[in-house]
Amino acid sequence: MKFHFLPVSLALLALASCGQSHKENDESADSTEVAQSTEDTSEMAEEHSGVYFITPKDGEELKSPVIIQMGVNGMTVEPAGKVVEGKGHHHIIVDGAFIEKGQVVPMDKTHIHFGKGQTTDTLKLSPGAHTLTLQFADGVHDSYGKDWSKTISIKVIE
Repeated sequence: MKFHFLPVSLALLALASCGQSHKENDESADSTEVAQSTEDTSEMAEEHSGVYFITPKDGEELKSPVIIQMGVNGMTVEPAGKVVEGKGHHHIIVDGAFIEKGQVVPMDKTHIHFGKGQTTDTLKLSPGAHTLTLQFADGVHDSYGKDWSKTISIKVIE
């Protein structure tokens, strides 16, 4: 049994020597931070290919501007411009649905393009309930379809 605890002890010792303050090395703070970090990582790294929101979370209530962090598994994010297999960029559709595969993602105030390859942004949204659909598309904005979309619901509060 001692061997099971040795790697954890060494890992905590290594973390303590990384220049963190005494407050950050407090045992209770460490166990809380480690638990939160593990939970966040498992939620972000979904098992299957597709897109996902790192933030916000489905059902979350928050104030505007809303911080958006986007992720993708199974493809690589790159700026728009040319079509490269296995690559593309994100779009967010505010209060709308996914775009059918092969259809161009429109460019208007409810279809937000991240053609520079961005994976984070902030959105100003009015108070109330909203859906956000993350849609992945190729270099010329042709949608990869429903399998490469994810819709969440959020509530913006004042």
